Amino acid sequence: MVKIRLKRMGAKKRPFYRIVVADARAPRDGRFIEEIGYYDPIPDPATIKVNLERALYWITNGAQPTETVRSLFRKEGVMKALAERRAGKSS
Repeated sequence: MVKIRLKRMGAKKRPFYRIVVADARAPRDGRFIEEIGYYDPIPDPATIKVNLERALYWITNGAQPTETVRSLFRKEGVMKALAERRAGKSS
């Protein structure tokens, strides 16, 4: 199974995360298939950047986002774009 999840980067006490597509069996910070964005929780407000097209591509091809990534996608409008794309296809 393929997952969309966070890969922790940055220094101690200064986390920075990359949003990656990885095999579910791979370690959290290990091998991944593709990097599709990043998340920096330190600044206020937090910085989130997602490649919308690649995120939609992976989700439509069966990749499952983790709960944290799903909430980040909601904030960035990825889930809304996915719903619109699915609604457009069924019409």
